[in-house]
Amino acid sequence: MQAILFCGIQASGKSTFYCQRLLNSHVRISLDLLRTRHREALLLKFCLDTQAKFVVDNTNPTMAERQRYIGPAKAAGYAVVGYYFSSSASEALLRNQQRSPAEQVPAVGIRGTRARLEMLSFAEGFDELYFVRIADDDRFVVEPWQL
Repeated sequence: MQAILFCGIQASGKSTFYCQRLLNSHVRISLDLLRTRHREALLLKFCLDTQAKFVVDNTNPTMAERQRYIGPAKAAGYAVVGYYFSSSASEALLRNQQRSPAEQVPAVGIRGTRARLEMLSFAEGFDELYFVRIADDDRFVVEPWQL
């Protein structure tokens, strides 16, 4: 059983990465889709109860916010994998402008998340960590965590 947590500011490629690499293997838990923490908690519980593989596709900027998923996943016997999506606020703002108006995130939201962003750590309970960046040709480059 595998639980994957994405961490990164808005417009850093998290949802696109999910669609390209994990769509056919993992349930997607996303506040953007579910809209409320209650719905999110219900879907998380369903995944844990049925031992489904899942991805938490949220910004998850702080250790405290990530524990909402890591603690229950570890208690249910899941291997927990973290993907940190590296992006500067300026890069994310540019990508955000390329979205349709309905999908754009306010610039203040992107900057605010960037200011709160805490680096991932194995001490949080992760079994594996990866660093993700978008290359000049728009490919995702995934590298093992090295800090």
